[in-house]
Amino acid sequence: MTAPPPTVREQLLARRDDAGNGLLGDGVRLTWAETVATAARWSSALRALLAELAPGRPPHVGVLLENRPEYLHLLAAAGLGGVVAVGLNPTRRGAALAGDCARADVALVLTDAAHAHLLPDGALPEGAVVDIDGEEWAALVAAASPEPADLAVGPDDLMMLIFTSGTSGDPKAVRITQAKVAAPGVLLGERFGLGSDDVAYVSMPLFHSNAVMAGWAPALAQGAGVAVARFSASGFLPDVRRFGATYANYVGKPLSYVLTTPPHPDDADNPLRIVFGNEADERSIAAFGERFGCTVVDSYSSTENAVIVRREPGMPAGALGRPAPGVRVLDPETLAETPDAVFDDHGRLLNAEEATGELVNTEGAGAFAGYYNDPDAEADRMRHGMYWSGDLAYRDAEGWIYFAGRTADWLRVDGENLAAAPIERVLLRHPAITSAAVYAVPDPGDAASGAPGIGDQVMAAIVAPDLSPAAFAGFLDDQDDLSPKARPRWVRVHRAVDELPRTATTKIIKRDLAAAGVAGATASGGVLWEREPRGTAYRVRP
Repeated sequence: MTAPPPTVREQLLARRDDAGNGLLGDGVRLTWAETVATAARWSSALRALLAELAPGRPPHVGVLLENRPEYLHLLAAAGLGGVVAVGLNPTRRGAALAGDCARADVALVLTDAAHAHLLPDGALPEGAVVDIDGEEWAALVAAASPEPADLAVGPDDLMMLIFTSGTSGDPKAVRITQAKVAAPGVLLGERFGLGSDDVAYVSMPLFHSNAVMAGWAPALAQGAGVAVARFSASGFLPDVRRFGATYANYVGKPLSYVLTTPPHPDDADNPLRIVFGNEADERSIAAFGERFGCTVVDSYSSTENAVIVRREPGMPAGALGRPAPGVRVLDPETLAETPDAVFDDHGRLLNAEEATGELVNTEGAGAFAGYYNDPDAEADRMRHGMYWSGDLAYRDAEGWIYFAGRTADWLRVDGENLAAAPIERVLLRHPAITSAAVYAVPDPGDAASGAPGIGDQVMAAIVAPDLSPAAFAGFLDDQDDLSPKARPRWVRVHRAVDELPRTATTKIIKRDLAAAGVAGATASGGVLWEREPRGTAYRVRP
């Protein structure tokens, strides 16, 4: 008989007498036993407060904080049961943030003085916004019992709501069950050999699934310590050293940001052993591991965690990895598997339109437990009884998967469909380019002939402060696998990634770039380069 999936509650209770490192942070160093006792106090205080303020409502507690030890107190309290943690994105504001609270049925928000103002007046009832640094909350916690309450908690019980990043639309609240946190924790903890002598450094935003499932959960499952901090490129290595971190997680571009810091001869003199995450580019993966003397393991996943593609040794350059069983690339119209990608001698994809489809879990929902209060979005994800990721990809004859972008990342240039991600991979080969985003802008037509524009033109935003237009053009000339139609017509060049619109998990928000168009390219300190319609050289456009 198959054993039931683990729960976070079981994992926490297994640590209640553990005298090893539990929670580390600025001015905080708790054993696991102290961490579980604190979580029990928070759980008791929250349940009492919810019974007073919102009787009969779902026990959903929003957390509007940056990474700090108290965030993990709430996650552990939710793990013990009786409350559901709702991660609120502090980069959202006003009505958007209030809307997130409403969609997630948030009855109470824990925050601090630095973030309370982000919630508009009237977003929650009086008394339902609690300052965790205030005397009233401290008194409630101090008066609560350090013994975990006797609650019935099962693997399918709701523990958290985590919002999707919202790069392709309004964020959706993903249902995160006990098993959806506990099971990956066991898998990753065992995979990387974590134990009580290890410390996991968690600096990715804790309202995101990566920090919870790839950072906190493996440490909990294996009894490793958890060091929590807010991500800083310059502070990464000092933090690793002061906390004795042997494991770290990431999502998006943090590796490339850390690599932009000045190198030192002793960079590899640190305790870091394994760095695990997703969405890093190949160049950053190799350079980070070499510079800091660690192993970087990258994989593909999403908040929903229903489609998995794993990197393997010997994979071709540019590939995403091997798909897990049941994961296929399907044509969304015919539901048939797309044909294999065909490449020419230079590596150019010759049948992009036919080979590109959507990554789908054909066996069902996988670990996806649904969206909260959003049946339409859930039905769209689960069309025809399969999970549709919203990510474009193509597959070569050997079965390797290549990422092609989001379903909104198609560009129609001169009657030919192009995907954004392969162009971005080409741009990121240049050592001076640390970030790149490719997107469509309307074709303005030919001013000289008066011919109207039809379809799209390729535009790119790059972070490359020391790159010249001539050097960029020469670099593109040397990329044999770049189709002439994929050569960007316009390039907005920035000194730092902070000048581009980003989510809190460092993903560049392409819809904002596309909305700004060519005319908005010089906003936020950018410089615009333009290529003549039938030329290859670039010039700075005033």
